[in-house]
Amino acid sequence: MKTIETIATVTKDGKITAQLPLDIPEGEHQVVIVIDEKLLVEKVESKENKMLFKFSAYPVGLVSESLTFRREDLYAND
Repeated sequence: MKTIETIATVTKDGKITAQLPLDIPEGEHQVVIVIDEKLLVEKVESKENKMLFKFSAYPVGLVSESLTFRREDLYAND
């Protein structure tokens, strides 16, 4: 079983066209299709309309090279 994420085109008569990787063998395959109900054009427009946050840089000084930020160090069980 292989999971493929691609963009498909759906026509008025309900036919779907999608580009698959070349390693999928030719022939009939059983597939599962999940349709995101928003069209890609709507998604792009909604992303363009969102306000972006602008964060200012805040100098905190140099960090010592001896410090580590590994998860084990940050959440040590004492």
